[in-house]
Amino acid sequence: MKVVLVSAVALIDVDGRVLLAQRPEGKSMAGLWEFPGGKVESGETPEHALIRELQEELGINTWESCLAPLTFASHTYEDFHLLMPLFACRKWEGIPQAREGQTLAWARPNELRNYPMPPADIPLIPILRDWL
Repeated sequence: MKVVLVSAVALIDVDGRVLLAQRPEGKSMAGLWEFPGGKVESGETPEHALIRELQEELGINTWESCLAPLTFASHTYEDFHLLMPLFACRKWEGIPQAREGQTLAWARPNELRNYPMPPADIPLIPILRDWL
């Protein structure tokens, strides 16, 4: 089974809210909410992939020193296994904007369960909530 490495981030604003992105129509699992991020390309570290994805998807800049490893997801889907480190980030430059047709929402930690998420993301919620 193919293992897919995806890097994700919990962007945390000054009010302690977490940014979620809704997967746009036409993508697998469209309509579900997830932490921003994306696939780690060949030759990239998870941190560098995240910095690149945040620039592409949200138009914001952050730095490796601002990405704190928090936890990870390991989940078997039908045709691949997902390994997804989740980083926490409280410092970035710019205002997150949806650049790829996705919808964005700032959610309080106790509201995260109200957003339907892919199966791999769900176990991350209590860890993140307890940490915040």
